[in-house]
Amino acid sequence: MDIASLYDQKLTSAEQAASFLNSHDNLILGMSVAMPPALMQGVATALTQRKLEHINLYYMHGTQALCDTLLVPELADQVTPRPLFMSGHDRAALKKLPQRNMLEFVPATFHQVGRLLTETIEPHCFMVTVSPMDKHGYFSLGTNADYGASVIRKAKRVIVEVNENMPRTFGECSVHISEVDAIVENHTPLIEIAAKPPSRTDALIAEQIVGRIHDGDTLQMGVGGVPNAVLSFLTQHKNLGLHSELFSPAMVDLIKAGVMNGKLKNWMQHKHVFTLALGDKAMYDFMDDNPSIVGYPASWVNNPNIIQKNRNMVSVNAAIEVDLTGQINAEQLAGHPFSGTGGQLDFVRGAYSSNGGRSFIALHSTAKKGTLSRIVPQLQGGAVTDPRMDTQFVVTEYGCVDMKGLSLPQRAKALIGIAHPQFRDELSAKAQALGLL
Repeated sequence: MDIASLYDQKLTSAEQAASFLNSHDNLILGMSVAMPPALMQGVATALTQRKLEHINLYYMHGTQALCDTLLVPELADQVTPRPLFMSGHDRAALKKLPQRNMLEFVPATFHQVGRLLTETIEPHCFMVTVSPMDKHGYFSLGTNADYGASVIRKAKRVIVEVNENMPRTFGECSVHISEVDAIVENHTPLIEIAAKPPSRTDALIAEQIVGRIHDGDTLQMGVGGVPNAVLSFLTQHKNLGLHSELFSPAMVDLIKAGVMNGKLKNWMQHKHVFTLALGDKAMYDFMDDNPSIVGYPASWVNNPNIIQKNRNMVSVNAAIEVDLTGQINAEQLAGHPFSGTGGQLDFVRGAYSSNGGRSFIALHSTAKKGTLSRIVPQLQGGAVTDPRMDTQFVVTEYGCVDMKGLSLPQRAKALIGIAHPQFRDELSAKAQALGLL
């Protein structure tokens, strides 16, 4: 059978595709941009009509479409959501569910997620958005190699939602039609995230980090105002490389300007390596059929042993709070899951292990309009994203300190020194009470 005939044979509707699921199956969804809206609606319809009795739902970074279909209160008894990383949409959906614990957060560092979803958790069915099939019979995972490139090879049933707006990317993103059980077409615009202009505080923090980034460094940038500000300040640098969990619009500007060219990378030279991309249409168009941009699974991109292969690796990530010993919380707020472990610890460890590498954790000194210090005596709720022995540079608008080699009293003193001045006396008193000073 030729490829075109095989495509037609596997082409179906979203409602019919839902029949590939059995009650109580583990359904794994592509994350973020790769979340398939038509297929999610098809599954929601099957659950509403009681053609399915229950599913366990695994995913990262839910979208509005997920919240409108499978995370609705009406299906609370039919769906057990188990996100490994939460988005703002997930948090909004959580508020509408009958009970907060109906959304069961799964802690996991990103480079292990592919293994968890194929070995520890049985992948009964995987649903994901892909680019249109090429003449050789290959779809592309486009913006999302992440865990998708791992799960799609191991899931018992694979259903793809073809979207002409999904860019065709290279690396380990290709999926042959023979690996797919069913195909649904849905050419809807991809979700877009508009980057907010950096605040004055973001800029103050970014300036300190940029001063410690050198020509020829290879970069990983996390999500948020500070990483975006750092990228915007690098236009005068030369020969930067990219080996990053996230690919974002600010990186496109540096690639177009020739600033980020990968020329001096000693691992994947000249290639811009990523595992997931989230941005705007212009970025997706730039990625399409661009051989310099290569996506690989997070099990590889985020593996500290791979990250460290590039000399002078620089990692920049954000945090919610840091305690006086250097422990970092980047995932929990007010005792409840806020986002997830993600790949921060992967890159904190990988960057520091790199020859000449540096790892930065950035945060505003205060929250809630200056009423709450984000440098705290102790973390609340037990969520430690980065252990204190892994933390290197911590940066606020009041300074940058290197935690490596410092004793506990030295750490407390250094961190108090970059806290907001109005909280320094209080933090010093708490440090004394804890025996740190």
